[in-house]
Amino acid sequence: MKLVVFGWGNVARGDDALGPLLLAHIAESKWPDSILIEDYQLQIEHALDLEGADLALFLDAGRDTRKPFSFAEISPRHGLPPLSHALAPESVLSIFERTLGRRAPPAFLLCVRGENFDLGAGLSAEGVARLEAAWDFLQRIETARGPESWRARMTEM
Repeated sequence: MKLVVFGWGNVARGDDALGPLLLAHIAESKWPDSILIEDYQLQIEHALDLEGADLALFLDAGRDTRKPFSFAEISPRHGLPPLSHALAPESVLSIFERTLGRRAPPAFLLCVRGENFDLGAGLSAEGVARLEAAWDFLQRIETARGPESWRARMTEM
């Protein structure tokens, strides 16, 4: 099952680095049949990265996210024009559908709660602990990769 993983955020802005740091863990672990994409923010062009994917995973940090992280299935968000340089994952899925004329792959968002997003700040102590908790979770879901097993994991949250 081909998996596309997006990790985005700015490593120079404290806990905003959580998405790219999780992506780096995945890269080090060499998940099979995975394409890893890191960027500062999601953009229209990222919709094309989903071509041929069976499953998508988006990794991000959030201020108001439940502690230590949330994991949820996401769907295309239609009706919102892509007028911004920064898009929500749901908008990327919608652009995929509108551009390629077919359904987007099943997609999930893992969002880690961040505390400090200041420019020049390092990862907060809370961010370090939550990064490890999220990484432990990702390792468990990777062993049973697929939409149905990932949906079952959502009920554990």
